[in-house]
Amino acid sequence: MVAYFLLFALVHSLLADPRFKSQARGALGNAFDRWQRLAYNLLALLMILPFLFIMIFLPDRTLYIIPVPWRWLMLAAQLLAALALLLILRQTGISYFLGFIQLRGASEPARRAGGLVTDGFYCRIRNPLFFFAAIFLWLTPLMTENLLAFNIMATVYFYLGARHEERSLREEFGVVYEDYKKRVPMFLPRLGCQG
Repeated sequence: MVAYFLLFALVHSLLADPRFKSQARGALGNAFDRWQRLAYNLLALLMILPFLFIMIFLPDRTLYIIPVPWRWLMLAAQLLAALALLLILRQTGISYFLGFIQLRGASEPARRAGGLVTDGFYCRIRNPLFFFAAIFLWLTPLMTENLLAFNIMATVYFYLGARHEERSLREEFGVVYEDYKKRVPMFLPRLGCQG
């Protein structure tokens, strides 16, 4: 599990790196901008399948099973976290996230012409996708050794991914992002929104 997760993280991070994207754009031209996001997502989806194989077929040991009624509460909270993830994707653009808009020729600068998203979930927390994904993972009522290893590595990867994403946003939005960063916490949501 650990070895494969490290391979996944390495590939996923390399393909998201701005330097890699710049070199690939230089080599492939406009085709890169049209196909990169969709190819990135399809590759990530394919690379997730071995995790399922590992968790289903490799030897494992159950660490705990949460009893009813707490199990139902955890599953309800997971459902709410999944709903929040869908709402966040809708807010920032599901078609862009999946790579469909780019296939039609819309560039990233055109998509971001509206500026930095700072409303909705983003007025309470800078990284709501990672936050709700971590909640979804950790509220699993059945924990095994393989799942625990996956959850720990995914949580660390979410943190590192958020740090990487913040560097990219700082480069793209400059002072606007720095001001936003001062007002809104990175991972622990605040209750209200400020201007």
